[in-house]
Amino acid sequence: MPVTNYNQYHAYHCDLLVRLNAVSSAENTTAMTRFFNHEVNFIGVKAPMIKQVVREFQVEQAQLDANGYLALTEHILEHAKYTEEVLLAFGLINKFVKRHYDEKLLLRFQYWLEHYVSNWSHVDDLCIKTVYQFMLSRPHLIETTQSWTRSASPWCRRAANVVWVKFIKRKIGKNTFMLSKALIFENCDRLLKDEDPFVQKSVGWLLKVAAVEHEEDVIRYLKTNINSMQRATLRYAIEKLDPCTRKQLLSNTSKGKG
Repeated sequence: MPVTNYNQYHAYHCDLLVRLNAVSSAENTTAMTRFFNHEVNFIGVKAPMIKQVVREFQVEQAQLDANGYLALTEHILEHAKYTEEVLLAFGLINKFVKRHYDEKLLLRFQYWLEHYVSNWSHVDDLCIKTVYQFMLSRPHLIETTQSWTRSASPWCRRAANVVWVKFIKRKIGKNTFMLSKALIFENCDRLLKDEDPFVQKSVGWLLKVAAVEHEEDVIRYLKTNINSMQRATLRYAIEKLDPCTRKQLLSNTSKGKG
């Protein structure tokens, strides 16, 4: 990046940090810390205020186009020290990803997951908001993210499931996209023995949302794999099933993994 551009993006980044600090609080930091079982650096800004900071900045910096915001996003990600900076960086391109950029941005998403993401909120925010909007206009790319299951990064492996949770069945324009049932269970097979707890929770999450459309298949999958499934994964997966089925599946767990 040329020095002049670097300096400009650095100035934007500093401006955004000032804005975040202006709406931060120690109370927010304390409240947010309770949702994490590992150390996370917070400024103390909740999601609605991050969104507001992004909105106000974009109104004031209307001269920046989609490519300018993408460059700023990558600058912030490269230098971010706080979790809210990463969330803000993703938010800067949310309104652009559906109609701008080319398919290569999907490779950037993977790079971000493997190099800049450091907690589950980063994964979920990127997948549920940014990548989701990107995929809505490129549904042919949705299933290609299965390759993320092989990543060395547990956050990218988590994303391989989270990125699909809104595409089990999704109205896109005049058509309805249905995610391949076989691929859903293949993802789960690949990650069922993953040692990372956040990957395990994502397996449960994917099975839970898949059960809305494929309940009998999900129940059959759970019964087949129940003795090799961590209990936390199972509990996530059965949340939307009827109470009797939930009780039966839990009672059939022999390993009782935590």
